[in-house]
Amino acid sequence: MVEFTLFAPYNEEAALIAEFTDWEPLAMTRGEDGVFRVQVPLADGTYRYKFRVRSKSWFFEEGAWVDVVDPYATAIDHEGGENGVVRVRGGERYVDDYAWQHDEAHLPPDHALAIYELHVADFSGGEDDAHERGDFRHVEEKLDYLQELGVNALELMPVQAYPGDHSWGYNPRHFFAVHPGYGTSEDLKRLVDACHGRGMRVILDMVLNHSESESPLTQIDHDYWYHHEPTDPNNTWGPEFNYEKYDESLGTFPARKFAGDLVRFWVEEYHIDGIRFDAAKHIASHDFMTWVVGEAKRAAGVKPFYTIAEHIPEVPEIVGQEGPMDGCWHNGFYHGITAHLKGERFDLDELKGLLDGRRKGFTGPTALVNYIASHDHGHLMAVLAEAGIHDAEAFRRAKLGAALTFTALGVPMLWMGSEFGEYKKKQLEEAKIDWPLLANEANRGLFAYHQGLVALRKEQGALQTENLEFIHENDEARVLAFKRWDEGGSQVVVVANLSDQHHASYCVPGLGSGTWHEWTKDYDTDVAGELTLELGPWEAQVFVKR
Repeated sequence: MVEFTLFAPYNEEAALIAEFTDWEPLAMTRGEDGVFRVQVPLADGTYRYKFRVRSKSWFFEEGAWVDVVDPYATAIDHEGGENGVVRVRGGERYVDDYAWQHDEAHLPPDHALAIYELHVADFSGGEDDAHERGDFRHVEEKLDYLQELGVNALELMPVQAYPGDHSWGYNPRHFFAVHPGYGTSEDLKRLVDACHGRGMRVILDMVLNHSESESPLTQIDHDYWYHHEPTDPNNTWGPEFNYEKYDESLGTFPARKFAGDLVRFWVEEYHIDGIRFDAAKHIASHDFMTWVVGEAKRAAGVKPFYTIAEHIPEVPEIVGQEGPMDGCWHNGFYHGITAHLKGERFDLDELKGLLDGRRKGFTGPTALVNYIASHDHGHLMAVLAEAGIHDAEAFRRAKLGAALTFTALGVPMLWMGSEFGEYKKKQLEEAKIDWPLLANEANRGLFAYHQGLVALRKEQGALQTENLEFIHENDEARVLAFKRWDEGGSQVVVVANLSDQHHASYCVPGLGSGTWHEWTKDYDTDVAGELTLELGPWEAQVFVKR
């Protein structure tokens, strides 16, 4: 017998409807725990089903019957309408038959990550051929490319099932199911497994703040799960979960339990290595965030698991020993660095605060995720173009921005295509990456530059610590230099020129005597207290102690 359950403690009636009932309602019985149940004898196979419930949501007529997909459905099918899908074997439910191959693979720790953010549908399909692409399999096909680039963590924009064909995924309708347009549960597992086999971690972008407006729980009993109205009308993306609501009769926080079940499921079923929590600021419950992060980490066990908050503006309270998260998106880094790359200003105090988050109260090497492009902002090349900066000048500044991103205190992140100069503005519509750009010399050069920066971060422990000291600053020349180091002897010095001026013979003190290798131009120089270098406009030079 296969049991179907629905937690709906204050709904008067519920029934199961399915292809094995000829879509006729099969009454369910509610227990004292608020769960409706019914058992059905089912042979091995795959079945479509949903529930019919007397809704308590205020926007339906009182006592109205509504058909809803199981809020815990692990697969969705759109044949003959939207239905949940259950697989049965030996009287038991199961998700799929995938056999993991690389569970024992060694994966990089949080402080060593170089993250690559991508949208599954748009990451492929922009190649110079007629083949349609845009699902998990096509991301897997590009793992050779990503391994060549050197990144060791993929951050997938939300992959949970949403309505329609194309979306960023921040409108989840079915939280336990993979979006059918991206592939199957096996396809996602195969991608995660393939990443692990290459020493790459997988971080999922997850929405716990809200759901899509017709998500099943909204239809069943809206105000049991959600705030009746938006908590912040100026920043609302759908019905907002109410994590403070406590059901005294049943002794439970219903929305919290749902979120806990959700993160445990994705960690245990898909073996993911981290979660980015979208709109964490708007969840506005430090207590809940601490709890749900704990649930995810306990499910992950001993393996490294990185939790990231999207909290704009970033605040130290969200991370560290007192905060719930390991890190947060450094949105201020994007705004500040891009403003400097466009030449809008030169503010030494601001720059130092961006490069060294400790000045703003952030501690530890993983507290900030630094980026100069993301899905929220589009590509740097588009930002520079809007400021009238094009061609070789734009590539020069893109390299400078990349150097600062990968040498600043924190975890660097790339937005797909940024590594070779993709130039798309932020847009919600389909925006396939323009892969043929890699045929151009300038784009290949920018790719190689990023490739080197990723390798440098991996090789130099100095770039994985929280050690950073500013050793030189020149407000008039718009030059800033800083040193990174670790206890094992790794030392890296970055000299950045954020101006149009060429300096034929520029002196920087504070490196320390010895032989230093300049990474961008590949030469050695002996330093005796003071470094003298030729420094081009909008250029960073990176020196590594031999």
